[in-house]
Amino acid sequence: MIPQYLVDFDLREIPRVQTDCIVIGSGIAGLFTAIQASKDRRVVMITKKSVMESNTRYAQGGIAAVIAEDDSPAYHRQDTLMAGAGLCSSAAVDVLVNEGPEGVHELIRLGTLFDKEDGVLALTQEGAHSHRRILHANGDATGYEIVRALAEQVAEHENIEVWDDHYVIDLITENGECVGVLLQRSGGGRLFLQGDATILCSGGAGQLYRYTTNPEVATGDGVAIAYRAGAQVRDMEFIQFHPTALSYPGAPRFLISEALRGEGAVLRNIKGERFMDRYHELLELAPRDIVARAIVSEMELTKSTFVYLDITHKSSDLVKHRFPTIYETCMGYGLDITTDWIPVAPAAHYMMGGIKTDLYGESSLSRLFACGEVSSTGLHGANRLASNSLSEAVVFGRRIIERIRELAPLEREVLSVSSRLGRSESPTQAIVERRLKLQKVMVRYAGLRRNQEMLLKGLEELKRQLPIFGSMLSKREEYEFANMLTCSLLVTESALAREESRGAHYREDYPQRDDAQWQKHLLQIRELGLVEELSDDV
Repeated sequence: MIPQYLVDFDLREIPRVQTDCIVIGSGIAGLFTAIQASKDRRVVMITKKSVMESNTRYAQGGIAAVIAEDDSPAYHRQDTLMAGAGLCSSAAVDVLVNEGPEGVHELIRLGTLFDKEDGVLALTQEGAHSHRRILHANGDATGYEIVRALAEQVAEHENIEVWDDHYVIDLITENGECVGVLLQRSGGGRLFLQGDATILCSGGAGQLYRYTTNPEVATGDGVAIAYRAGAQVRDMEFIQFHPTALSYPGAPRFLISEALRGEGAVLRNIKGERFMDRYHELLELAPRDIVARAIVSEMELTKSTFVYLDITHKSSDLVKHRFPTIYETCMGYGLDITTDWIPVAPAAHYMMGGIKTDLYGESSLSRLFACGEVSSTGLHGANRLASNSLSEAVVFGRRIIERIRELAPLEREVLSVSSRLGRSESPTQAIVERRLKLQKVMVRYAGLRRNQEMLLKGLEELKRQLPIFGSMLSKREEYEFANMLTCSLLVTESALAREESRGAHYREDYPQRDDAQWQKHLLQIRELGLVEELSDDV
């Protein structure tokens, strides 16, 4: 079994710092939540690299909210439920669609400059949305603009300390409560940070896969440390693969935003044929899981490693104005998207599952909260609707702080926690080799298409790495690998258990959705294993 703590320690021998609120992560969830908490609390924000490095920074498409007069929360609700394939929590969806517009206006008040047309907020449309409700900034640099504005607010706030280049090794628990975190400091050495509330905003786990749109920091740390601490983790089988990541020699799997298809870009196979009419009535604007599998099917039929995304029929000025980041990035590799078709293929993009929370972001472990991609609020179900992620972080970030204000302070000093497993040997195999092998296993056996034989083989390969938990770990890359292994096991085990196809989870041996048997969630709890939970909308 995976142990509660990654390292041996005794809190009596470690320096300590106390604060009111601990925020782990610096994407939109971490920044926004820290700002809200700092109005009446001392906040320490921890980032393992820097404030500007997160999944949010690379978010292109935008943020979904009902702004237009011809739109309504009812339409947004309907679209979210459809994309979620029967596993959304309708209560969570209602919270998002009704509170999302105010969240957007709060971002504006905090300095975010969304694009406007004729003095009015500009809106675009993305896959599976029935209306134009996606706000964007600098064309296709929405995430960067939000992080810029919020980071400036954080830097100026006297109640917020930012600890860059610090790594959270584990959550410290006592008497069934999360009482703080065990940190590795930037210069080495460990520290115990005690807090009244701990908020995990650590993002996703795209680095579990060799091909991903996520930055290198997205190693599933939050889910892994929460799972080890005893919190319930839910729906880890649902990994969203973005249909269109750049697939070009020498280039990273750079995200090619869904907004291109929202503005009329079409998909073509290597023969130049449009193909989405064979897969879904919404064509290029079908839900992401359907588009991603359609692309893989076309790649197999044409024996190719990519398909094309074509926006050359739109005016050059529109493309350059609307998608400056994508245009300039592709130009750097010799691709002019105003005249050239863009070679694309699916890549791991977003984790729908995560730490199970209630509608106020609280996990099953007292004093531990989760916000953003690391959480499972029930909003996304089996397949996230495009651009709902940034909205979720803002809406539930506000709710978390409402709940924290009701918490009694942790008035005792935590002293007695320790871990003594007698670890003495460092890992023998190079971590970089282990990491690459894990990523290959996940792509091969637990990727876009799955079956029992593949998943069992994947589990067998992953379990060979379990001795890492008995090793003496001391470096960030070692902790990251242990967290990646934890998340990979959670994904693969839950994918094996769910014997149906639903949303982003596709089983070749169970190709149909089965509501009679599987309209339920899968919980994973370290000391209990895998537990089924009925969907609250059954």
